[in-house]
Amino acid sequence: MSVSIRLSYTVSSDDFTRAGEASSDVKGKLKKLGFSPDVVRRVAIVMYEGEINMVIHASGGKIEVTITEEEIEMRLMDTGPGIADIDMAMQEGYSTAPDAIRTLGFGAGMGLPNMKKYSDEMEIDTKIGVGTTVRMKVVTK
Repeated sequence: MSVSIRLSYTVSSDDFTRAGEASSDVKGKLKKLGFSPDVVRRVAIVMYEGEINMVIHASGGKIEVTITEEEIEMRLMDTGPGIADIDMAMQEGYSTAPDAIRTLGFGAGMGLPNMKKYSDEMEIDTKIGVGTTVRMKVVTK
């Protein structure tokens, strides 16, 4: 399989009905390209968690995905408020989601921890009042 594909998605603000469309689209493409079920599952998890975080915390954003035979790289970029305390945000169960979001079943504080757990590499670049970029890789072999 010789693959080199670039995909780009826009994540809408506060739109829970469309949250997950990008991860679902990438999941379908990876399946059609013949990637292993484990790779497909891990990419779908980290992208979905990132999308939900963008909808809840960052007024949406952009996702760029690069697919090669060796890895799937995802860059999630937003112009939200930034992450004040990354160490705290990486703790399972810690959440800054408002109660209204929690009543919808979101905001349990597992987004960033799951993104770290299911990716092979993860970097967070955040600036308060400017936004956050999360770069993740899932190795395919």
